[in-house]
Amino acid sequence: MGIKELKGALMFVCNGEFWRMGVIWTISLIRSYFNLFLQTHFARKSKLYDRSPPSVSSASASIRKPLCIITGATSGLGAAVSYALAKEGYYIVLAGRSLDSLSKIVSEIQEQIDDAFVKAFQVDLSSYKSILSFKLSLQQWLLDSDLHCSIQLLINNAGILATSYRITAEQCDKMMSTNYIGPFCLTKLLLPLLEQSHIPSRVVNVTSFTHRSVSSMEVTGETISGQCFSKLSSYPFAHVYEYSKLCLLLFTYELHRQVGLVEKSHSVSVIAADPGVVKTNIMREIPSCLSCLAYYVLKLLGLLQSPEVGIDSILDAVHAPPETSGVYFFGGNGRTLRSSRLSYNSKLTKDLWDASSQIFLERQLASQDTT
Repeated sequence: MGIKELKGALMFVCNGEFWRMGVIWTISLIRSYFNLFLQTHFARKSKLYDRSPPSVSSASASIRKPLCIITGATSGLGAAVSYALAKEGYYIVLAGRSLDSLSKIVSEIQEQIDDAFVKAFQVDLSSYKSILSFKLSLQQWLLDSDLHCSIQLLINNAGILATSYRITAEQCDKMMSTNYIGPFCLTKLLLPLLEQSHIPSRVVNVTSFTHRSVSSMEVTGETISGQCFSKLSSYPFAHVYEYSKLCLLLFTYELHRQVGLVEKSHSVSVIAADPGVVKTNIMREIPSCLSCLAYYVLKLLGLLQSPEVGIDSILDAVHAPPETSGVYFFGGNGRTLRSSRLSYNSKLTKDLWDASSQIFLERQLASQDTT
């Protein structure tokens, strides 16, 4: 390790956000597993969901394979779940920022699975313009490919852990935009395609146990966009990551409620999946010596998983019975868990939905003005 890297690591250790990650996040993770243990062994009713394979009815003969969109598909959990679902017979649509990485994943999947159907699109979830362009390109591709203009599965997996404040072209915090606002806008744009599916469709939002670390939250346009963080002397990256994952969870529950009000047949379901701690490159902005140490400690505690194991809760969410919706999968083996008390706060959920919808509307209007 060079002097410069050692200096950077020491400075990072002096940051309170580092200790929040190391201590508060670990406590939140252990608490999640402890609650799961209590629920599994002592609860009167411990609900387990068996996985059911996708089915295509005779009315949807034009859909040869269920179509699944996976964001953040170029590495880690996204790449692992893409491979697993391609193996199960899904038509995989990969969405990611890097064309080179997307091409590599497509080649790897096709090399390992002879009859794999994979398509890649470049999209930056921190940009509404990029999300809208992706949606239009996807629709055109479905038409050109003579495929039914619908989606059976959307997995909002993309996420980043940024250690410094970065502003997007739309004047928002990059981490909040990528982890929450982007998935919100993408889901809203693709919801009509999910509703047009001839078989039950599903949205799976990949959240995190770190949402339990949030004790209170005030929802305003500035907090959701992350603009308020630019006024602080130090970027609270651990707090921002927690907020983004809590927002994604609140969005899951509210979308489930709203879809249930309109779709009496429950043709669209919405589920949250928490993979726990998985060894991916999400900590790439943290000094390598510290991230390696963190992974080593988590491995000793038996809490670290590989992407291939970490996707269990995501696959549970994907394959839960069609009527399953509004639940939080954690721990694999079809197990669900209650998320934090704050995540069930109805006022917070409503305020978040209203603020997020306002941002979505503003971006829609802005995109119309530029075309």
